[in-house]
Amino acid sequence: MYDLNDVNGTVLFEEGDHKFIWLGADPNAKQGVIQTNQFLIIDKGRGILLDPGGIHLFSRVVAAASRYISIEKIDTIFFSHQDPDVSSGIALWLGVTKAKIYVSKLWLRFLPHFGIVDSTRVLGIADTGGSLPFSSGGSLQFIPAHFLHSVGQFNTYDDRAKILFTGDIGASVFPEGSEYLYVDDFSAHVKYIDEFHKRYMASNAAIRKWVSMVEKHKTNILAPQHGALYRGPAVQSFYAWMSQLRCGIDLIDEIYGR
Repeated sequence: MYDLNDVNGTVLFEEGDHKFIWLGADPNAKQGVIQTNQFLIIDKGRGILLDPGGIHLFSRVVAAASRYISIEKIDTIFFSHQDPDVSSGIALWLGVTKAKIYVSKLWLRFLPHFGIVDSTRVLGIADTGGSLPFSSGGSLQFIPAHFLHSVGQFNTYDDRAKILFTGDIGASVFPEGSEYLYVDDFSAHVKYIDEFHKRYMASNAAIRKWVSMVEKHKTNILAPQHGALYRGPAVQSFYAWMSQLRCGIDLIDEIYGR
């Protein structure tokens, strides 16, 4: 179990002038509200935020990120998809930073509903993905994860830290008081991910396409937007489990009760 009062976060990777940081838990999360993870990459003194979260998390994430970097040095913000728990704070982040926002091109016309007046800094990622170079070498790669669960979802792969940020893929739903930060026993962890993935992931075909792409990358940590982080052997165990999962439209008759 990890401390839900940990607002300081944890440095998951550090080498020279490159860091990958988990920004801590939300101690004010209400019962029944799934915990969300926010991540910060610092490369040569510049910051990249991954899924900084909704409006109600804004002040907490600002405080957590400020422990590692000045907010005005955050120049890139990535949203894996359009859900409010990911991106409803977008107008606030555009107000306190000069950052460019990256999100699937499919969501450019939806994000203004979160209160954006000037969308010139919001850039659409093509369906095939792309990458952003790091000043220190290497890059942050945008990896398609469409229909898992959003029709336009992306992961990011930090090829320096060897960390794959997966948005909702891999999300855990813990009973209150059962949370932990790392998945070390995958078989014991399955009960916290099974129902979520069966309903929120679109199909096994979409999963197998995703696995075929991400397994090409050496991944030391798989970091979802919700719940525990997968490390070591748990990464490959998760890929193998996902590849066999029947979900979404595969279960359409069961979902409709037929």
